[in-house]
Amino acid sequence: MNKIFKNRYLILRRITQFTILFLYFAANYWGWKILIGNLSFSKLFNTIPLTDPYAFLQMLFAGAVLSSDLIIGLVVVILFYGIIGGRAYCSWVCPVNLITDLAAWVRRKTHHEKDNLVSAMKIKKFRYAFLIAMLLFSTIIGAAAYEFINPIGFFTRGVAFTLGFSWVWLLVIFLFDAFVLKNGWCGHICPVGATYALIGSKNIIRVLHNKDNCTNCGNCFMVCPENQVLAPVITKKNDFIHGIECTNCGRCIEVCEDNALKFSLRNFIKGEKNEKNSSN
Repeated sequence: MNKIFKNRYLILRRITQFTILFLYFAANYWGWKILIGNLSFSKLFNTIPLTDPYAFLQMLFAGAVLSSDLIIGLVVVILFYGIIGGRAYCSWVCPVNLITDLAAWVRRKTHHEKDNLVSAMKIKKFRYAFLIAMLLFSTIIGAAAYEFINPIGFFTRGVAFTLGFSWVWLLVIFLFDAFVLKNGWCGHICPVGATYALIGSKNIIRVLHNKDNCTNCGNCFMVCPENQVLAPVITKKNDFIHGIECTNCGRCIEVCEDNALKFSLRNFIKGEKNEKNSSN
């Protein structure tokens, strides 16, 4: 039971991810109407549209005719992740997270944790430049450019229909993360994750750090896929993890033996201002 508790968020994330994939599969093979479509555009219970913001932007830049369902779905998704979820899409929904988490585990087990063939600092903001580049390219070709290489689409279509040769691209991402650059794809390249980071920059559910409990063991830095967001806070002050790249995966909370980290409601908990003032 203790092991389950220590991995509670990881288990919940996997249940969520596999449930979403199963529902797409069930919609295609058995006609279930719970979740229809893919992660670019879906319908929940055949009624509520859900539109991926970056897919929407690509279509907008490509000059496509945007239906009312697409626009409504966009608003629903932006409201949820903007107010509540933050960048949780990347760790709780996106199936490519299954691959990149496996690659990170391989890195730790094979002691390749710091063996990067590409400098992370040199491409620190590449994902945001890539986000813009793909939108401009969509304008040039008149189609959603990133969707031609989007591994999220490959994964969900592969589950719903057949994977085909898409597995090759997914394998490339795994090898890239495992042996070329730590957290390379999600942490430095994926424009979808960059979009959700921008949308969820002010979301209310965040990890809260208790400096008084922290012993600077470094476990949170080891498992965090975006550990640069921890640096301004861990051991320094009682505060929320404010970095927009935080995926709210909860792994830092699970590995913390000091009970120094927990999920909380940013700007809605009593005494937050006092905590910030006492840390300065």
